[in-house]
Amino acid sequence: MSTTSPTKPGGPPRIVDPQTIDALTAVINGTVLTPSTDGYETARRVWNGMIDKHPALIVRCSGRSDVVHAVRFARQHDLLISIRGGAHSAAGHGTCDGGIVIDLSPMKGVRVDPRSKIAHAQAGLTWSEFDAETQVFGLATTGGTVSNTGISGLTLGGGLGWLMGKHGLTCDNVLSFDIVNAEGDVITASPESHPDLYWALRGGGGNFGIVTSFEFQLHEISQVIGGSIVYPMSAARDMLRFYRDIAADPPDELEINAGLSTTPDGDPVCALMLGYNGDIAHGEDLIRPLREFGNPLLDSARPRSYGARQHLMDEMVPYGPRRYWKSGLVREITDDLIDVLVDRGSRLISPLTRVPMFNFHGAAARVDPGDTAFVHRAHQWDLGIVSQWLDPAEDDRQVAWTREFWSELEPFAGNIVYINHVAGDEPDRVRTAFGDNFERLRQIKAKYDPTNAFRLNHNIPVS
Repeated sequence: MSTTSPTKPGGPPRIVDPQTIDALTAVINGTVLTPSTDGYETARRVWNGMIDKHPALIVRCSGRSDVVHAVRFARQHDLLISIRGGAHSAAGHGTCDGGIVIDLSPMKGVRVDPRSKIAHAQAGLTWSEFDAETQVFGLATTGGTVSNTGISGLTLGGGLGWLMGKHGLTCDNVLSFDIVNAEGDVITASPESHPDLYWALRGGGGNFGIVTSFEFQLHEISQVIGGSIVYPMSAARDMLRFYRDIAADPPDELEINAGLSTTPDGDPVCALMLGYNGDIAHGEDLIRPLREFGNPLLDSARPRSYGARQHLMDEMVPYGPRRYWKSGLVREITDDLIDVLVDRGSRLISPLTRVPMFNFHGAAARVDPGDTAFVHRAHQWDLGIVSQWLDPAEDDRQVAWTREFWSELEPFAGNIVYINHVAGDEPDRVRTAFGDNFERLRQIKAKYDPTNAFRLNHNIPVS
């Protein structure tokens, strides 16, 4: 049977006949899926259960050559292109209706050089898979707060994670990128080769091509302290004021985040989420005052392997629930902000919803804003509402509640946002997510993707 694709969002469909699909299949080492083939239904699903799209083709790439063929095929047949890595995009950018999904998730290769502390990693890896390979040598790089996140999307958007105070953002640790551009050509972006593209890829998202592999700088990380100290919601106001003080200027090795959520029984709680990446005895001394604050319901902070720590939050944001996300960067935790958080946090309408606050500090905040595409280099907090639920009948109610909550938080964050946390219905926030770097990014976009072939992302228009 034939499949169709819009030539542009909202445009007329273009028929892709079976013979054409057969010609593509003949040159692909991976798998080409259509709506009539086995595995299509599973392959079209993404992390956010709210996203329910039906691409005309899914090319599950086994290597770089498959990506090249898929890009050239898409351009030849005017197919809308979506790029899937870990499929963890809250906005659902890893899929599309009627177009072609270039699925990198089968590309799982990792090569670690323990002497140079460098890893070459293919773009389909999740952080769990990447960490498993680097931890064989007691090495790691900044890699998200949830292990099932894909390395590609996180890195290209900047990359907040448990090592950022000591070792910077994920994008600060990339030495080079291998990328397939809009013409289907393979190029390497590094400080010596295409330095403008190298700059843009460190925080500019998926606007410039399809990165097929990354060269990461690694660091010696094995044993860490990780876990949470959980309090009843009745202690939230005092806990958040305490948190504001202790997170004002933490050591680079100490990550102190906060959050509001519920227990498995549905009771609202608040928590300090801790990570320490240094001498364990010294870390225990630093964390002791946190353990002694108030009357916690649970204290799970203890020495663990780095890999184990990376899995601690996985159950909080599992694959599949329906999601709607609002987020912003907050420079100051005021009493008024705390009042809003406590009021709304006491009345979460879904037991799966989380309200995390990630402390952005240390090495990640000391980079000059113009040195990478990621511009928000200051001590601040990434404050988000991660609304999650299971019943599709709840969609309108959950989205409305999230928007109402955000309308109360937005005055504290303004329009400043981390690009990876921009919701799918917020295209107007893309420009402010890139701030003073936007115009430079737009020029680089026009150079490497003048027709905006790669537009299913937090898009930088070429004109």
